[in-house]
Amino acid sequence: MERHFEIELKKLESRILEMGNLVQQQMQQTMLAFINSDVELANQVIENDNQVDILDVKIDKLCQRVFALQQPVASDLRFIMSALKINNDLERMGDLAVYVAKRVDSFSGYEEVLIDLHIDEVANMSVMLVKEVNSLLSSKQIVLVRDILDASQALKTKVKGISSKIVEELMHKSHDVIVVATTLILILNQVERICALSNNIAESVYFIIEGKIVKHSRDFLEDQS
Repeated sequence: MERHFEIELKKLESRILEMGNLVQQQMQQTMLAFINSDVELANQVIENDNQVDILDVKIDKLCQRVFALQQPVASDLRFIMSALKINNDLERMGDLAVYVAKRVDSFSGYEEVLIDLHIDEVANMSVMLVKEVNSLLSSKQIVLVRDILDASQALKTKVKGISSKIVEELMHKSHDVIVVATTLILILNQVERICALSNNIAESVYFIIEGKIVKHSRDFLEDQS
């Protein structure tokens, strides 16, 4: 039974990494489609969302099965509990990628607006943030937790600056541009949610490694400086 339990834990870890890679691919394709107004690529992201949903269910069921095998020790229990949360956060990231993909066609003909607002920088920073999350999931190096929180804060600052500029400048334009600007603000709001989800995952991995809950606090990183 103990050997089977270890195999199931390894399978769970492997599937979490698979989910992370799948969501990273979704995010990369979404942001590429977004900045290039590539509707065909956006549709591909939407179609692939089913793969994320299927894997999400598999991970949830696997966690339930692992719990049922035996009473996990403290470290294994932390991993299983965190795996459930990480899986949920990754699945929500996938949903946000689809949200953006469904609105890519709104920007056809307005590529210059995206360029002027430096949306390509937001897109690249978003992709890099998700990549760092994946690196943390695979390596479990605590130093990456700080990197993720710092990158997340930098991205949020960038998003807020662009959002303010949209409100100040674009709302004085034509009706069509106002509609595009409103859609863009909604998308930027989703990018901020990606930041929050990335922070959640970083905190969950820290909990797996150190057994400490660090939600809403960065004091735990002082000794990592």
